[in-house]
Amino acid sequence: MNSTTKTRNAVFAVCSVLALFSSAFAGEPGDQVRSQTVKFADLNTGTPAGVEALYKRIHFAAQDVCSVSGTRDLGSAMSAATCAKESEARAIKRVNLPSLTAYYQMKTGGHSETLAAKR
Repeated sequence: MNSTTKTRNAVFAVCSVLALFSSAFAGEPGDQVRSQTVKFADLNTGTPAGVEALYKRIHFAAQDVCSVSGTRDLGSAMSAATCAKESEARAIKRVNLPSLTAYYQMKTGGHSETLAAKR
């Protein structure tokens, strides 16, 4: 592992996946912003396997913070899916690791405009 990778791992040891809830989630108790910390200091993000593992952690965290339990209506499901996609994109942008961004774009079909979405 080179010093740049070590530095990035130290600086980006924790990435928070935030979910900004749409009006479909306004009825949930508690805060309207949920987050989950994704730790990845244990990963070597200088390797394809490390990048893939980090992407999976971010992806599953975004799914988790955006999930809505106890409802089965299509609107809520669509809002949760949109929330997860946007949260994942924001987290990947926040990590700012070119290899992760490239992997994300490959997995999502090259939707680089998603990374420039809402701040």
